[in-house]
Amino acid sequence: MAERAKILVIRFSAMGDVAMTVPVIKEFSAAYPLEELLVISRATFEPFFDGIPNLQFLSFEPKGKHKGFFGLIKLFFELKKCKVTKVADLHNNLRSKVLCLFFFFGGISTVSVDKGRSEKMRLTRKRNKELKPLKLTVSRYAEVFEKLSYPLTLTNNLSPVNNQKPGNEQWIGVSPFAQHLQKVYPVHKMERVLLELAKKGFKLFIFGGSSEEALVAVDWESKHQNITSLVKKMTLGEEMDFIAKLDLMLSMDSSGMHLASLKNVPVVSVWGATHPYVGFLGYGQSINDAVQLDLYCRPCSVYGNVPCYRGDFACMNNLPEQNVIDKVIDKLRDHETAIIS
Repeated sequence: MAERAKILVIRFSAMGDVAMTVPVIKEFSAAYPLEELLVISRATFEPFFDGIPNLQFLSFEPKGKHKGFFGLIKLFFELKKCKVTKVADLHNNLRSKVLCLFFFFGGISTVSVDKGRSEKMRLTRKRNKELKPLKLTVSRYAEVFEKLSYPLTLTNNLSPVNNQKPGNEQWIGVSPFAQHLQKVYPVHKMERVLLELAKKGFKLFIFGGSSEEALVAVDWESKHQNITSLVKKMTLGEEMDFIAKLDLMLSMDSSGMHLASLKNVPVVSVWGATHPYVGFLGYGQSINDAVQLDLYCRPCSVYGNVPCYRGDFACMNNLPEQNVIDKVIDKLRDHETAIIS
C-alpha cells in the first residue's frame, strides 16, 4: 500500500491572503481524503482551518523563534520532523522560497504559486493598460496542487444559506477598513451609507482590527441605534461565528470580503485603486456585486499600496453613496429570494 502523502502548505502573509487559501484546501481535502495536509501560517489564522479533515496547523512566529534566516533554518528542521513528502508554496515570497530550497535539496517536490506578476503589471500600468480579467488567485492556488499531481476543479460556488439569528431583522456586516488607504471608501461617505441603511431598519455590525478603527466605529455606533461596533470585541473565531449569521457583508477589497466568503455570506464590495480583475475577488462572489467607477487610471496598483498619482482619489471620492446603498438593498432582495426558492 502506497504511503500516505503529507503535503506542507505554506501561506504566511496578511489575513485576506490566508483566508483565500481555505476554500481551496477544503476542496482539496474533499477530493483527496486520504492525503494529509500540514498548513503553516501565523497562529492568529488557525481558526480559518478548523474542521478540515486530515489537516494539522503549525504556527509561524516571524517575530519570535522563526525570525530571520537562522529562524527559517530552525523552522525547516521543525517541519522536517513532520516527514513532509511534498510542498505547496502558496505564498512565493523570500521566506517561502528559502524553505522550498531547503526541501528541494532534501529531495522533496516543491511547487510555488505563479502570481502572474507580469500580467498584473500590464493591468495596473499608467499607459496602455491591458484591462482584462486575470486568473483568480484561488485558481492559481489550485494549479499548485495540480503541478504536485493533484488535479483540482474548484466549484467557486456560493450556495444561499438561511443563517440562524434571532428575529426577522436583516443583518449587514460592514468591513469598512483596509491595510492601505487607497482601498478605503472615505469615512464621511461610508458614514452616510451606514446611516441611510440604519434608517431603513437594517441592523449594521462594524468589523475592524485597530484602536483607530475602533474609535471610528464607536462614533458611528453613537449616531444610530441600529449600528453596533464589534471592533476589538471578539476573537477571530468568535467573529467567524458571528459572520455566519449575517445576511450580507459590505466590504472593501479587504479581509472582510474573504471572511464572509468562507461562511457563504454574499458580499457587496467597494473598489478604488484596486480592481476585481486582478484576481482577489472573494471566493464564490460575483463581480456584478462590486461597486466601482470606470476610470482610465484604474486599477493603479495590485494591492492598493501606491498613492493616487492623480492626487484627487477620484475612484473613491467620486463614487456616489447612493450607488453603494442601492447595490446593498438589491443584493439583500436577491439573496432573500434565493433562500426562499
